[in-house]
Amino acid sequence: MKLIIQIPCLNEAETLPATLADLPKSIPGIDVIEVQVVDDGSTDGTADVARAHGVHHIVSMGSNRGLARAFAAGVAHALLQGADIVVNTDADNQYCGEDIAKLVPPILENQADIVVGCRPILEHPEFTPIKKALQLAGSWALRQISRTTVRDAPSGFRAFSRLACQRLYIHSTFSYCIETLVQAGNTGLRVASVDIRVNPQTRPSRLFSSIPQYIKKTGGTMLAMFVLYRPGRFFSMLATPFLVVAVGLGIRFMWLIYGTDAVAEGRTFLPSLILLAVCAILGFLLMVLGIIATLLQANRRLLEEQIYLLRRGSPTDGG
Repeated sequence: MKLIIQIPCLNEAETLPATLADLPKSIPGIDVIEVQVVDDGSTDGTADVARAHGVHHIVSMGSNRGLARAFAAGVAHALLQGADIVVNTDADNQYCGEDIAKLVPPILENQADIVVGCRPILEHPEFTPIKKALQLAGSWALRQISRTTVRDAPSGFRAFSRLACQRLYIHSTFSYCIETLVQAGNTGLRVASVDIRVNPQTRPSRLFSSIPQYIKKTGGTMLAMFVLYRPGRFFSMLATPFLVVAVGLGIRFMWLIYGTDAVAEGRTFLPSLILLAVCAILGFLLMVLGIIATLLQANRRLLEEQIYLLRRGSPTDGG
């Protein structure tokens, strides 16, 4: 059983040595542990530091492509190296390396395909009350979209089985954390959570520079994933208010015409009829968009299935 510990890096020459030193050298049930650094266009010699510390694999992105692209490239390379399990951790040593031993067992025991390390959000000393509230609210919202029970959706400390690595396909350029959960929950991959510890902060986050930017990027990514993976529900939610208003106006119009003396008084209710028509048309168009998006989703799933079979190297095996 081969485990590859993957570390996406962008200018992490200072923090990488401590992260590497914190990684476990052996884990029960694992025969081989290798470390892989994904250099996402670093300019501070991160790759040289990785080589000097004996990192087994260095994947160079050439230029800064973003965390999601770096993660996807690293997973693809790990599969080529024969990894049975891929663990992703951050280069800033945020997560306790020893806790990788907590991520692996659910996969080894065939109880999960993806295991997410959940930080102690409420007890985290370096999270402000606002950040704690946003983390909890964001994780709750993502659970509704992804149909999973993960308590710490933004956590980048995760283990992936070989099957999960072959099944996942990253569309986002911001972060893989949200998309992998949404995709897993909507494609039948089993997701589990384990409690983990965190180390003292070594540097500020580079994914976002402020709370408003965090909300904008995370919210935008979640909305995009909702549209991508659950288009029928998304467009139905948009269409329903318009259709309800149209039906309500229609019932009101019929009652005014046949249940009152409004017609005899010369009232035409033209504004209401125009609003009814506009709402009905908008609701109908949104429902049509939902149908089209659902058909496109089915086509995308077929393409992702072909990618999965290619990654398995067995185009005739439908499993």
